[in-house]
Amino acid sequence: MNRRLAPLASLLILPFALVACGSDAEQGGAGGAAGGTAGTPREPVVVEHVYGSTAVDGVPERIVTIDVQWTDTMLAMGVEPVGYSLDSYMPDSTVPWQELPEGAEAFEVTDGVPIETIAALEPDLIVGSFSIADKRTYQLLSAIAPTIPNLDEAQVQPWQDLVTLAGEVLHRPDDAVSVISGVDGEVARTAADLPGLAGRTFALAQYVVGDSLYIVADENDGSSVLFQQLGMTMEPGVHAQGEKTGDSRIQVSTERSDLLRADLLAFLINGGDESDLADIAGFDRLPGTVAVLDYPTIVGLNTPTPLSIPHSLDRLRPYLEKAAAS
Repeated sequence: MNRRLAPLASLLILPFALVACGSDAEQGGAGGAAGGTAGTPREPVVVEHVYGSTAVDGVPERIVTIDVQWTDTMLAMGVEPVGYSLDSYMPDSTVPWQELPEGAEAFEVTDGVPIETIAALEPDLIVGSFSIADKRTYQLLSAIAPTIPNLDEAQVQPWQDLVTLAGEVLHRPDDAVSVISGVDGEVARTAADLPGLAGRTFALAQYVVGDSLYIVADENDGSSVLFQQLGMTMEPGVHAQGEKTGDSRIQVSTERSDLLRADLLAFLINGGDESDLADIAGFDRLPGTVAVLDYPTIVGLNTPTPLSIPHSLDRLRPYLEKAAAS
């Protein structure tokens, strides 16, 4: 079975086991933080997260980003990371909405976070979310520099929360507000253009060919924010199944196409092509608007960022128009 898009599958499938623990100070994670402007002392920014708390002293200058959400957040804030993770499953390993600095170190995380590579970059801040998937990885990273992992138990953080946090850590809250208002304004204009979306249902799902359907089932997950901003609501059956299982991403058999009967279905075929849709009972008779999208667009929706939302919204627009008019 072709599992070329397995990293996205794992994100859609499994919530991480997140266990609170002590702060960086308790774990010996001192790290080297860059100071602020000379003669202008700054109070450390203390960030609460799933493993405790991290104090960021001064204004960080050498930042490593370990997933697309944080890379995009820093780029949107005008900060060029000294190191960033690649998504090797993107076409040409390039995220289409990113413009990355030539001198930055690109590294793979397919087989885990490369601790030694990151240490060699001498960062003064390391940021990641779903890619820092366990306490041990967090401890190793926080021994290099202050490290910010997932903020809470949501599998995907709302991008607005990450931008707000970046504004705090960089001591540039007004810039963060500007970034958020710019992207949210674009979404609001789309909602105003398409009032027929109000009250329509949505589902974000994929079929891992030869395996199962995986569907986002948490209304509070970051991947649900865009659709809700457009006035839409999660398909009730999907939400109910998520409540029943307690999973933010539910796994069901290909017989459960009833969970795909949303007014708008954003869908990825993972490891195959449209001929594989025949495996899903009743897929060809779904009553709503079906948007079979490419990998970058689904990534942009599934792990949304201030840079991915405009990209994915543009590609989703024809389907939104159809759903609004139906």
